[in-house]
Amino acid sequence: MAIIEVNDLVKRYGEHTAVNGVSFAVEPGEIFGILGPNGAGKTTTVECIEALREPDGGAITVCGIDARGDTGELRQVLGAQLQESELPDKLRVGEAMELYSSFYRDPADWRELIETLNLTAKLNAPFGKLSGGQKQRLSIALALVGNPRVAVLDEVTTGLDPQARRDAWDLIERIRDRGVTILLVTHFMEEAERLCDRLAVIDAGRLVALDTPAGLVARVDERQRIRFRPSAPVDHRLLTALPEVTTVERAGHQLVVTGTGNVLLAVTTVLARNQVTAGDLRVDQTTLDDAFVALTGRRLLDA
Repeated sequence: MAIIEVNDLVKRYGEHTAVNGVSFAVEPGEIFGILGPNGAGKTTTVECIEALREPDGGAITVCGIDARGDTGELRQVLGAQLQESELPDKLRVGEAMELYSSFYRDPADWRELIETLNLTAKLNAPFGKLSGGQKQRLSIALALVGNPRVAVLDEVTTGLDPQARRDAWDLIERIRDRGVTILLVTHFMEEAERLCDRLAVIDAGRLVALDTPAGLVARVDERQRIRFRPSAPVDHRLLTALPEVTTVERAGHQLVVTGTGNVLLAVTTVLARNQVTAGDLRVDQTTLDDAFVALTGRRLLDA
């Protein structure tokens, strides 16, 4: 049974429809990603799930709870790290955790959470003195302090340096290992590809695709492109005769072979049989970014 169900969600702001008929279901234990450019409707969608915004149409349930009705009960099972969240600069980390812990019937051990998130040394530090990465980790701790079954993380790694971003990824995977279902909003392709079991691609308020990262790539193009500099002239017919090979083209001193399946093994075997070495060999495969372009007609970061 799905832990989150969104059916035909609609949200309007005046004459602008920010979310237009979006539907998806999230299974227990998933890291379910919502991917799309800024302004696509991602944050509006999750804010409706969190009952922070009132939808204009559709139905949402979380753990069987009507998100448009019993918001008090919803907040006992759902924790949220918002895209933009601030605390008073002078509020100390320990004070914030103790305060938020008091909001829940069965809170987690917040001191254990702080230790897990490597914030013990900052227990008495005021919020205004924390680094960007420390503030993000604190916001995640606050989202988890109620022992939620579902955690919504909205652009959790935006503004972090590469190492802090990877640390956050490790943390997200550990949260899932604790049995928490995660709804992850992101516009980072690498983040989506590494973390998410499935992805909902939203563009201009509509759901344009729903699949695993590998499934989204496969539906666009399963071909591989092998580029190499042959040590001796190669008769193209040697390669085009292979069932795995689709095309062979010359690009300067390089050959570009396009194919499917185990095309790399097939090509290198034929080359070796003909005493040809493949120098500067590189294999290019369709990426999630390529899939996004094919689905929406634009690159995510440009969008």
